[in-house]
Amino acid sequence: MGKKNKEPERTEEEKEEEEEVQEKKKSGNYFLTEKKNLDFFSSGCVVLDCILGGGWPLKRISNIVGDKSTGKTLLAIEACANFYKNWPKGRIKYYEQEAAFDTDYAKVLGFPISTDEEDEEEKGIVEFIEDVSTVEELFEDLEQITQEQEKNPEPVLAIIDSLDALSDKTELESKMEDGTYGVTKPKKLSQLFRRLAKKVKTANMHIMFISQIRDKIGVRFGEKYSRSGGHGLDFYASQVIWLSEIKKIKTVSKKIERVTGIEVQAKCKKNKVGPPFRICEFPIMFYYGVDDVIASLNWLKEIKALDELGISEKEIRTVAETIKDPENGKELKQELDRTVTRLWYQIESDFMPKFKKY
Repeated sequence: MGKKNKEPERTEEEKEEEEEVQEKKKSGNYFLTEKKNLDFFSSGCVVLDCILGGGWPLKRISNIVGDKSTGKTLLAIEACANFYKNWPKGRIKYYEQEAAFDTDYAKVLGFPISTDEEDEEEKGIVEFIEDVSTVEELFEDLEQITQEQEKNPEPVLAIIDSLDALSDKTELESKMEDGTYGVTKPKKLSQLFRRLAKKVKTANMHIMFISQIRDKIGVRFGEKYSRSGGHGLDFYASQVIWLSEIKKIKTVSKKIERVTGIEVQAKCKKNKVGPPFRICEFPIMFYYGVDDVIASLNWLKEIKALDELGISEKEIRTVAETIKDPENGKELKQELDRTVTRLWYQIESDFMPKFKKY
């Protein structure tokens, strides 16, 4: 797979396959048709975009759930980077309650903010908000944003990292032994989601909530994990992604072995803009982010479609390095993304009903 000077012409077989997919979309396959009323921005990983139904959509609420060190904040960082690529004049509100965000590291991963305080023009479009500590304060702040958006055509991305770190006024005013936290916070959060859901749709914004998993004590059947804050997000979020670590990725150099990343599985447990319950896997490499290229090539390997790109399994690593080259790999990356997306929706179309019921 060498350097190409122009986009390769598609074969007659590829054209027929695309026409077949388009024809199947006309049979009422709503989830496979382009959502003209929604604008999407990429998650930073094409296979993850596919299970999301096209990426993260404006006018909707999403929820990323996972255990420690499963890439929750990383996906938020990459969401910011891709939001900025789509809308350089848009705004990003990053609510950081955990006091553990490494701005320098995030900038290396593409976070659109400058670490140079003297460079006012290069600060980017991210506004860090660290003084919001309760559900009530968060609601007031987000409600104000929705009101401002009535006169602002540029979109807004709001990220709450994390929902678990939020308190509520009742908890702050109570004593430790009172035990009111588990009762009042879910009710307040449910009220927040209920009152914001409709406003988000008209405010041209996306709100992303990050949640930690919690063990369900004494559960023998069904889901063993939950998240804090009750079931409000299960109703009001359009996309709910659960992340879990599959394995550690290790690299050997000079006979010394180091963990250099993790393999992550993403389950889309709820999706109102695409088919639900889809699963994908992708590697997260430390100091780099989601290895989108390897994730795509591994998926093509899984469905035995590497020949679509004219490569073999043995060439995956070599081809991946070529595609990642910013000078020579741009066209190859576009071809890879296009191939993965086309084959994904081609497969999805096979699971869709061929005719409308009514």
